[in-house]
Amino acid sequence: MDLRQLRYFSVLADTLNFHRAAERLGMSQPPLTVAIRRLEDELGAPLFERDSRGVRLTAAGLAALPAARAALAQADQVREAVRQGAAGLRGRLVIGFIGSAVGSLLPRIISPFRQALPLVELVLQEMNSVEIVRAIASRSVDVGLVRLPLMEASPVEIAVIERDELVAALPPHFEPVARGGRIPLGALAETPFILHTPVSVLNATVRLACQRAGFTPRVAQEAVQVQTILGLVQAGLGVALVPGRTSRSAPDGVRMVPLEEPIPIDMGIACRPDAGPLARNFIAMSLASDDTSTISQNSD
Repeated sequence: MDLRQLRYFSVLADTLNFHRAAERLGMSQPPLTVAIRRLEDELGAPLFERDSRGVRLTAAGLAALPAARAALAQADQVREAVRQGAAGLRGRLVIGFIGSAVGSLLPRIISPFRQALPLVELVLQEMNSVEIVRAIASRSVDVGLVRLPLMEASPVEIAVIERDELVAALPPHFEPVARGGRIPLGALAETPFILHTPVSVLNATVRLACQRAGFTPRVAQEAVQVQTILGLVQAGLGVALVPGRTSRSAPDGVRMVPLEEPIPIDMGIACRPDAGPLARNFIAMSLASDDTSTISQNSD
């Protein structure tokens, strides 16, 4: 018994006429008659009564018809699921994200995506940028929101989804005065720094920026989350360089001052070069939410 036979049975049950059923199925009558006979032989009971007055369903046929139609409907659902999966309209998508994406970026792209593709199961995993890139390469994560620039070569495609730059987070009563609304990084050389932990891209970015400014930062504390760093700045333990987009959530008393020489720290969305249609749909919709995005192949 196969779906073709069940479709023949269902159409004949609708028409109760072999000629009309064959026309609807786009076939001649004799093959339809043979197919119904074979189905009845396989099931071990007649499904139709045939006499001079026409064709009628038997008790066995009446009992089998709802199950046959349910099987056909289920098969149609399987076909539709395959079509949607191949088009990237349903499935399971694992997204790695860094903590600083939670504030505005993640809600900005996740909410519209859920509304547009409600059949997609989203699995969100927080990790640092290095872990995200490695997880994408190992196929345990499909796409990731990472901090740029990445500090090591990686076999992933990167698209800039959000542009930003570092700003100086200064504690209350900090003495150096910004010139023209900006502060030279060298003015912070003698001040203790609060850095992201070494696993963060921002740790290496800040250290490299300070080196280029002619000094090595004196690290007073390290922390994982930007809000923790800003809290330590508020407590007067030192200064910090943090993403400018965090200015809106700076605690009372912390001044967020741009640097004289901007240090870009864009946010990127990453995937494998052979990413499937579901990941590609997510990336396309994410990039559409920000017109500053550009696509590149990472080779740092």
